[in-house]
Amino acid sequence: MRIRIEELKEGKLNLEFEEAPESFPVLKEMVDNGACKFLTPLKAALRAQQIGAIVELEGNISTAVRLDCGRCLQSFEMPLESNFALAYSQKEPAPEQSSSSHEELELTAEDMGLIYYQGEEINLKNEIQEQVVLAFPLRAICRPDCRGLCPRCGADLNTGNCNCDRSPPAGKFDALKGLKLSKD
Repeated sequence: MRIRIEELKEGKLNLEFEEAPESFPVLKEMVDNGACKFLTPLKAALRAQQIGAIVELEGNISTAVRLDCGRCLQSFEMPLESNFALAYSQKEPAPEQSSSSHEELELTAEDMGLIYYQGEEINLKNEIQEQVVLAFPLRAICRPDCRGLCPRCGADLNTGNCNCDRSPPAGKFDALKGLKLSKD
């Protein structure tokens, strides 16, 4: 999961690899905490090219995970896929000089979305695990029409209705329904 800059001088570089999720610290922590279970290794297809002092990386990462539904708590399988584009720089590009008298704003490499690397290799481990984490849904739902659990008895409403009273709870202003005010 490293790109040697020397290999990019020959042109575009295509990489494909398969890696166990446990080799990524953040993903291993997610599994250890019970947030998910990876069912397949991470598969990545990457293309890198060097343009001046910038190394551009485009890629696709895919895997499958087992998650617990946020509504009914049942486990379900879900594919994760991420398409991304990243830019790496070994040093900050020199800002362009202009003769404008207006107040100028200088952008840093971080502002432009560049990722710094040192030496003659780019280690992709952090960015790959970041892309996998970003592919996770904000709230894992087993299916769009999941009815969840009954808030009173905890029955799974996907398997059938329970005998709980479904009338909406009394609102905070229900006590004022019978209030009669005189116009004196």
